[in-house]
Amino acid sequence: MQIGISEADSLVARALRNTGFSAAEARIITDQIIGCELRGVGFAGLSRALSIIERTKAGPAPRPMRIERDTPVSAVIDGGDSCGYLVAHEAVRLGIEKAKANGIGAVGAFNTWYSGMYAHYMEIATAAGMVAMAFGSSAPRVAPHGASEGRFGTNPIAFAFPSNDQPIIFDTGTSQIMVAEAVLADRLGQELRPGVAYDAQGNETIDPLAALSGAIKVWGGHRGSGLALVVQMFGIMAGGGLMPEDYRDCGFFFIAIRPDLFSDEATFRARISDYADKVRAARPAEADGNVRMPFDRSAETRRQIMARGTLEVPEALLAQLEAIARG
Repeated sequence: MQIGISEADSLVARALRNTGFSAAEARIITDQIIGCELRGVGFAGLSRALSIIERTKAGPAPRPMRIERDTPVSAVIDGGDSCGYLVAHEAVRLGIEKAKANGIGAVGAFNTWYSGMYAHYMEIATAAGMVAMAFGSSAPRVAPHGASEGRFGTNPIAFAFPSNDQPIIFDTGTSQIMVAEAVLADRLGQELRPGVAYDAQGNETIDPLAALSGAIKVWGGHRGSGLALVVQMFGIMAGGGLMPEDYRDCGFFFIAIRPDLFSDEATFRARISDYADKVRAARPAEADGNVRMPFDRSAETRRQIMARGTLEVPEALLAQLEAIARG
């Protein structure tokens, strides 16, 4: 069903407040939740808000975040088992602050869960004029190439470059589907597409609940498997667990780089814009095709939804959030 963007924003924020999050925390989480809906990524939108609420109610109560290590260009944050939307937000803020002062900022975070869509953090970084990278490790839900048992997380990885136009942001997971997609399919009573998951016995399955108890297939064959392995090790370097339990002990690693360390910033931005235009101008392989840069589809979807003013959200999700928001 259709719901106004501002109405959905208020609903998510109220549901989070009724779960125990402060007004400031609810705002940080809600901004990303609604941002995902605006990009057309529903599995990371209101459905994820419900997952955050469920995990928070299941406990344990988080401790305050604290900085474990700190240098002029780096830091490590103990997330205190706080929601990763809050921990990653702080890691990105701190990394940007260090990069502004010293040219580069690298921040790792551990003891957290659910860090969300990394394009969100990349937009924050490019708005501050930074080139940025982010890596996230999580529970072993993804099978390495040639296996049917989980050893990797879905392991998002993202890169971002500021330009004179919209930023160039590449944000992807290293699994065939994200865990949040399986969770949303289960909430809505839907099946997964064939060929993306195994059950606990190693048999292929289209049952999302069986997939959540088994393993998701890695994206990109042996190349994607190698990339997933690397991302998991970045999470380990940040302090995350080797084989984290579900929804805890995940790792997040963020790097911000001030581009004027290497060249004039205005020249760099112009060159990125020029290069993006050259990529988009490449001859399409199909007569009616077009060539996009990463983030083009996401940005265009957001423009269209904002112009429309409403979100298309499953009624079942709205009903659950409304019940929580009412308390």
